[in-house]
Amino acid sequence: MSSGRDLESGGASKGRAGNSSGYSAAPTNYVYDPEVHWASWLVPLFVAVNVVVFVVAMYVNDCPRKNIGFEGDCVARFLGRFSFQPLRENPLFGPSSSTLTKMGALRWDDVVNHHQGWRLVTCIWLHAGIVHLAANVLSLVFIGIRLEQQFGFVRIGIIYLLSGFGGSVLSSLFIRNNISVGASGALFGLLGAMLSELITNWSIYANKAAALFTLLFIIVINLAIGMLPHVDNFAHIGGFLTGFLLGFILLLRPQFGWLEQRHLSAGVRLKSKYKAYQCVLWIVSIVLLIVGLSTALVMLFRGESGYDHCHWCHYLTCVPTSKWKCNDN
Repeated sequence: MSSGRDLESGGASKGRAGNSSGYSAAPTNYVYDPEVHWASWLVPLFVAVNVVVFVVAMYVNDCPRKNIGFEGDCVARFLGRFSFQPLRENPLFGPSSSTLTKMGALRWDDVVNHHQGWRLVTCIWLHAGIVHLAANVLSLVFIGIRLEQQFGFVRIGIIYLLSGFGGSVLSSLFIRNNISVGASGALFGLLGAMLSELITNWSIYANKAAALFTLLFIIVINLAIGMLPHVDNFAHIGGFLTGFLLGFILLLRPQFGWLEQRHLSAGVRLKSKYKAYQCVLWIVSIVLLIVGLSTALVMLFRGESGYDHCHWCHYLTCVPTSKWKCNDN
């Protein structure tokens, strides 16, 4: 938390509560006011929906009745039909891949050849296991609630959902033979939005360099983890890029000089609400977002593979070592 006063942000000395990154992030309305706090209800709702969907998936899975025993016995059989698949089949303590597919997991063949485009959205709410669910829910709580308190449920909800969709689209372009589930793309979208928000509102923050370094470090570490086997890093990258562009569009704040003019007579207001670079980033981001998503969707539904246009992209999701091999599919 910054102890100094940031003149550019009107002398507000409050930083993000509990945030060690050091940059001020006072909650905001459409007109930036450091004293305004939004009540967070959408992110807790997203958490509840994710948990409920997982419980429903386990109910549908019904391991004791449907498991044929080739991979071992169900885990935690005392849970009855909510018990988990054998660990050899699903080490994350969750349902079978067939159950996830039935409930809307992302699979290229279903999306492209069977015209089930709705899977690009439904897969965001499914999780491969209780470990997967817990990791994503905790991340959503720590990142999402703070952002919703700052910017309101409308903007954060749009970023979350569109980032998840963007992650699903990029994942489908590169991964064809495996299913994909989880809210990781949406979560990376929130991280991307935090980065672009810091950039576009650069002048109102204290300790800018420390904030930027901390955020970049977190992003790079998470993307590096995505290069391990069996992790869908394309969903992470697609969600991050979507959220990064949406941050420039939805999270820009008025410059402090414009806010001060609200207390003066109308004839004295000479300063523009936003700086020129904010407007340029806003326009460029809208164009890139529309063109990027449109191009990716056209390629996807035409059955094109992302590897046809990017032969080295397999290194973005898995780097082969002496310990493991990578399958481009």
